[in-house]
Amino acid sequence: MQYSEMKKILLMMPDAASRLEAVMDFGRQMPVPPSDAVCTEIAGCASVAEICRRGVNFYGRADSALVRGIVAILTAMVDGMTPDKIKQTDLAGEFASLGISLGTGRLGGVDSMIRFLQNL
Repeated sequence: MQYSEMKKILLMMPDAASRLEAVMDFGRQMPVPPSDAVCTEIAGCASVAEICRRGVNFYGRADSALVRGIVAILTAMVDGMTPDKIKQTDLAGEFASLGISLGTGRLGGVDSMIRFLQNL
């Protein structure tokens, strides 16, 4: 699913609980990384999370439904972008605009994922 579609769905949700359910749905729909993708475990996440890359295409996986959904959103956000384009993009601001209510631990993991993407 493309990021623009995810954002549209999230912004239509009436409350925080509905948005979290949508995030978990995104994770269930996230494609499996191809066997030749380079995957990196993200340090700083409470769950095991990986962001995978093959060229300018991004994938991911995680052991938690919510984190898997967050990975799906972030990888969709940058899919097709070069590392230089990712560095020029305000990923944190864009993620914050989605209105997803996360606890401090999860937000730390989001920050770690964003730092990883911006340092490719």
